[in-house]
Amino acid sequence: MLSLKCLSKTNISTACSYVINGRLRNVRDSVKLKRGLHTRFSVKEDTGSRAERKVCEAVLQHFNTQYNEELGETWLSAREVLLNPHCWQYGVLLNRFSDHLDIKAVLKSLGYYSLLSQPDSPIVRSLQCLVHREAVRLRSQRHRPGWLKQYYLLNAASLLPVLALAVRDGESVLDLCSAPGGKALAVLQTANPGLLHCNEVDKSRYEWLIKTLESYVPRELRDTLALTNEDGRDIGGTKTEMFDKVLVDAPCSSDRSWLFSSGAQQVELRLRERANLPQLQKELLCSALAAVRPGGLVVYSTCTFSRAENQSVMEEVLSTSQGVELMELEEDLICSLSGHFKFAHLQPPLGHLVVPEQGRTWGPMYVCRLRRKPSS
Repeated sequence: MLSLKCLSKTNISTACSYVINGRLRNVRDSVKLKRGLHTRFSVKEDTGSRAERKVCEAVLQHFNTQYNEELGETWLSAREVLLNPHCWQYGVLLNRFSDHLDIKAVLKSLGYYSLLSQPDSPIVRSLQCLVHREAVRLRSQRHRPGWLKQYYLLNAASLLPVLALAVRDGESVLDLCSAPGGKALAVLQTANPGLLHCNEVDKSRYEWLIKTLESYVPRELRDTLALTNEDGRDIGGTKTEMFDKVLVDAPCSSDRSWLFSSGAQQVELRLRERANLPQLQKELLCSALAAVRPGGLVVYSTCTFSRAENQSVMEEVLSTSQGVELMELEEDLICSLSGHFKFAHLQPPLGHLVVPEQGRTWGPMYVCRLRRKPSS
């Protein structure tokens, strides 16, 4: 890791290394640092570990059978990306609670540019995510007590659910399946909610969530956060109609990671669990609809292509839930992102699915938004 400390100098020339398409590159950038600023900026060396991960043939065959039927040629191009981690792109979400101006300048000098380009939108103005046209991968910053990290690395398509939620200052928000915390962090970049309730049922992931928020959120704002380690299916009953907006980033097949499952036992377990996921997802979504106030929004998202976990979940919930309606995402939002993301043509046409392709490797990310109708 490259550490920069500056007490009196105003200009420091730093040598940075970063990875493009699996090859280590070196650049030199002039970084202006304010007096007393402690900045950490580093990049990840190319160890080849991602490329060396072995594809699980059993999972790949399972996906081929399902997705060839559901997505056709779209699956063939997406599969090419998923099987080659060296081509994966990474978004850099800047943390507005830290001093990131110098990091932003360095990234722009390396060819990064803003993902979002709607200056009239208050959400877009505050949510700063930089992306690169090539597969550049920075090193994640280490957790250090008392120091706020300056950026968070993510699949840029994972910001779509947060943009769909469109949180405003003062609103009460529930992140039902919150770990590892990237979307909760993104919510805090877009607005100052009156309450952000982050829940995670898995104990180890809950600890991960705590560490994420400690690493990015200043102490003075933590009074607006509530963290719980509960089954999300129960929250609709215990916190009925308490939230203005709810995000359900549901447990799912997670196609990127499942392709690299290790060991026959893990593969067997995951494929068996996959059949049960739609029922869990429907129960979580129904809990979210109970927790949101009349007139409030619920955004459902997954990181899988699976129709059973995406449109089919929405179809069943819409057909069995009273007082709930589909609320399409704003056309200008989809249009502004269409240059970065490839959106699939879904059948049935419920929600939006980002699918990766060469040069735009973001996704998979499915997003659908529901509205609980106001009381009559």
